[in-house]
Amino acid sequence: MCLSSAQEDKLTRKTVTVDTGSLEKLQKVLGVFDENLVLITRELNVVSRVDGTQILLEGEEEAAAVGGQVLESLLTIAEAGENIDKSSLLYCIELAKDGRAQDIGGIMKDVIAVTSRGKAVKCKTVGQREYVSAVKKNTVTFGVGPAGTGKTYLAVCLAAVAYKSKQVEKIILTRPAVEAGEKLGFLPGDLQTKVDPYLRPLYDALQEMFGLEAYNKLMEKGVIEVAPLAYMRGRTLSNAYIILDEAQNATREQMKMFLTRLGEGSKMVVTGDLTQTDLPEGKTSGLMQAVTLLKGIDDLAVCMLTERDVVRHPLVTAIVKAYDKDAAKRDKGEKNERKNKSEKNQKKDK
Repeated sequence: MCLSSAQEDKLTRKTVTVDTGSLEKLQKVLGVFDENLVLITRELNVVSRVDGTQILLEGEEEAAAVGGQVLESLLTIAEAGENIDKSSLLYCIELAKDGRAQDIGGIMKDVIAVTSRGKAVKCKTVGQREYVSAVKKNTVTFGVGPAGTGKTYLAVCLAAVAYKSKQVEKIILTRPAVEAGEKLGFLPGDLQTKVDPYLRPLYDALQEMFGLEAYNKLMEKGVIEVAPLAYMRGRTLSNAYIILDEAQNATREQMKMFLTRLGEGSKMVVTGDLTQTDLPEGKTSGLMQAVTLLKGIDDLAVCMLTERDVVRHPLVTAIVKAYDKDAAKRDKGEKNERKNKSEKNQKKDK
C-alpha cells in the first residue's frame, strides 16, 4: 500500500502528555507568560497546548519525546522548590537531546550545603555534581572550567561544611597576585587590604555560608586565613581546607610549591580557567602543566567543566562558546602557519 506524503507525516507525528498535578506546579513549569513553553516549542519545533493541569506537545516523534522529557525535568525542578530560569531550561533541553534527562532528578536531590539564611545549595549541572563528588572523595582536586561554572563557589561551600563538621581546623584561601594592571606593591594598605580585591569572590561566598558576624569572628581568630600564593612557601598546611583560586595564573614553580605544602588531615581544591591566564608572554601556566602531569594519580582528581556547566546568565554561555570558537580558529591558523614555514625551510634546504 502506498501512502501520500501527508499520510506519512501524520504517522511520524506524536503527541506527548505531561500532567503537572496541580495549577501551582503548572504555573512554575510554564513560566511567566508561558515563556518556558514558548522556548521549548521553538527549540524543538513542536506544537503545544494546555488542558487543565496537563501540557500536550505534538510534533515529530523524536522531538515530541524529547519535549516530554524536558517537561518532566522542569517538573522535577519545580517539585524540588528550585527556580526555573532560561539557563536551566536550555540545560534540560540539552540533556534530553543526549538521552540524559533522568540526571536532573539526581542533581536536585543532593544538598551540598546550607547557607546562614537556611537556603539549600545544590548542584545545577551534571558536571558540577561530578566535581563536588570528586572533591569529597579525593585529597586534591582540580576544578578547571570557564567563568560561571561555580567551581570556586562550590569549593568554598564544601570548605565551610568541612569546618562546621570539624573535619578541618581552618580554611586557607590563596590566589596568585597576578592581574592585568596594578601589582600588590602599588596598592595602599597592609597585606590584608592589598589581597582583598583579589579574593573578593571567596569572601562573598564565605559570608553567605557563615553569616557576616560569624565570618568576621573566624577571620579575627585566624580560622579563615587569606594570603597570596607566594606566602605559602616554606609552610606545611595541616588539618586545613585549602583553596587555590585563579590557579591559571600560577607558574609551574608556584604550583609545585603549593601542592607540596599539603599536610596531614588537609584537603586541597585548585580552581582555574585555562583560557584566562594573565601570566606574562612566554610563561607557562602551572595549572595547565599540573592537569596533564598529575592526571591518574590516586587520591587526586581532575574535573574539566565546560560551557554546559555555566550557571550564570545564558549570555555567559554564548560568550564562552564564542571565545572557545575563536581560540580553536587561532590555534588552527598558528598550526597551518608553522606547517607552511616548515615546508618553506625544507624547500630552501634542498
